[in-house]
Amino acid sequence: MSLIKVQKIMSNELAKRTFISRPPEPPAGFLLNDPTDSVFIGITRRFGVPFTWTYNILTNPHISVVGITGSGKSFFVKTFLIRASYVWGTSAIILDWAGEYKAWVKQSGGTIISFGKGDYLNIMDLSGMKPIDRSKQIMNSLDILTDISNFPEQRRITSEALEQAYLNAGFILASAPVPGKEAPTLKDVAHLLDEKLAEGTYEYPAELENAIYRLRQFSREGEDYFARKSTIDLDKIISSGLVDLDLSGLPDEKFRALAALFMLQTLKEKMRSEGWSAAKGLKALIVLDEAWKVASDERSDAITIIREGRKYQFGLIVASQNPTDINEAIFSNVGTNIILKIKFQKFMDYLQGSLNFSQFIRSEIGKLGVGQAAIDMAFQTSSQFPSTFIINRVIGEVPLDVYTITLADMLNESEMRDLTILKEYSFEKPFLKSKFIDSNINTDAIDSILSVLDSKNRIVDLKEFVRVLLAAKLSRDAVISFLRSIGISDSIITRSFSYGE
Repeated sequence: MSLIKVQKIMSNELAKRTFISRPPEPPAGFLLNDPTDSVFIGITRRFGVPFTWTYNILTNPHISVVGITGSGKSFFVKTFLIRASYVWGTSAIILDWAGEYKAWVKQSGGTIISFGKGDYLNIMDLSGMKPIDRSKQIMNSLDILTDISNFPEQRRITSEALEQAYLNAGFILASAPVPGKEAPTLKDVAHLLDEKLAEGTYEYPAELENAIYRLRQFSREGEDYFARKSTIDLDKIISSGLVDLDLSGLPDEKFRALAALFMLQTLKEKMRSEGWSAAKGLKALIVLDEAWKVASDERSDAITIIREGRKYQFGLIVASQNPTDINEAIFSNVGTNIILKIKFQKFMDYLQGSLNFSQFIRSEIGKLGVGQAAIDMAFQTSSQFPSTFIINRVIGEVPLDVYTITLADMLNESEMRDLTILKEYSFEKPFLKSKFIDSNINTDAIDSILSVLDSKNRIVDLKEFVRVLLAAKLSRDAVISFLRSIGISDSIITRSFSYGE
């Protein structure tokens, strides 16, 4: 039998056939940059090229990081921040929603500011700003966090009270503040409105009462985190190296968002006042992690930093489990997108529609493990090569210890085919320990559990994992609470107990 078959074919048909396709990776010249002016991230999967990141070849220095819990988001952020500080001396300010970075910042010798746990922030502090501009910023924050924009009269009288509080304290609204002069607080603003109500002459008393109520949310005793004298020096925060603004001690999302919006406004103004520097690299990186209330609203100063940051050498890193939580103006304009493991197809659809990567890249993203990532970059110059590629994993300053819990033995055939059902859960060691602590599991039990998992090469099925938890003397309720906290559904938890006890 012949090994070669000769076939007649017309030349125009031959021309339609693709013999060589462009590899799904930018050329090495765009990936391997000057090591003294770039940050090493990892090794590309296709050709094994070391990928070093620099914003000099990109449209801007901003980065979005998306991926499910435990996929390696915080590991990437920590690695990037520490290397940027080595290469450029870059400062970093982390708006830490859940206190996830606090232990790492402390270990790294950084500064921790814990709102709600001893540190206070007067959101009327000016830090070099004109009082009229700070008043507008506070009103903008209230527009984002409350429905005050639906009530023009309440908005007007609140804005007037803010300005009057500055005037009463001796400030000139349209002038930069005199150094050393103490700013008023929200309590002073609420007091002005109380006096107006007590006079009994205001035409719309109900509107005035509601305006007072809004301010009281942030100034009442015990929750006056933003209505007392600040315990932090805002003028020094950008030049303080690594700073963690721990928001986890605040009572709810509204308080955390108010602190984040204030800090973004302050950092934006510092960015503008410092101007451009001839020194290479980035002056500062601002990190927003799971700050959906701040990152999703087009009125947030995160948008302004995205638009202006490059010329002032400021970068913004936005990290989220859900890419749709990031405002389109941010997501579509960042110079670099880091895509880690994605669970839901609707999120994958959104990413592919926004970034326009190929079906090949989409299929590769679907196979990513912890720490592995697709990188999408917006180059300054037009390119004839793909801008999205895969790296084997983010190579960090410390080993990426990952624990994996598999569900395959507990799922039926239909569930195994269902692409929306996660077949395994992987977690970084610090994240897993934090979840144990959140579930009130003591240190000895945590050490015992991790020791057993280490002996099993950090991979166990869910049935075995339940047995390990029960063997560590955890109650059934504690085990259920913990499994729920890491995202396992009640139906799967019920099945695991049928095997685990």
